[in-house]
Amino acid sequence: MPIYEYACERCKKVFSFLVRKVSAHKTPRCPRCRRLRMSRVISPFRIGRTEEGRLEKLADPSSLAGLDERDPRSLGRWMKKIGSELGEEMPEEMDEMSERLEAGESPEEIERAGGDSGCARDDSGELYEA
Repeated sequence: MPIYEYACERCKKVFSFLVRKVSAHKTPRCPRCRRLRMSRVISPFRIGRTEEGRLEKLADPSSLAGLDERDPRSLGRWMKKIGSELGEEMPEEMDEMSERLEAGESPEEIERAGGDSGCARDDSGELYEA
């Protein structure tokens, strides 16, 4: 059963109508002003993306627009953007870290306070699970 949208030519409001039988469907009456002069409009829609499509979008250099790695707030916003683009709930530790960054705390301050949560650094500075 499709949902059609119509705009009233008189009051200019857009209404959605559930169509039970497409073959017998007639232009509806405006629920607001009761006029029969309504025009069918194209409904907005959203296209879902596959996981591969989301990852490709993140690999696009334009996804880094507005990122300033020297600004903790910018890093925090970027982390949240990445999390939402992946379509998954961020781990609690990452969520906390992005909140702290958005509040203006530097990555170094977070690390000194134990923000790596179960990770350690080797001599080269690379993180590994402790």
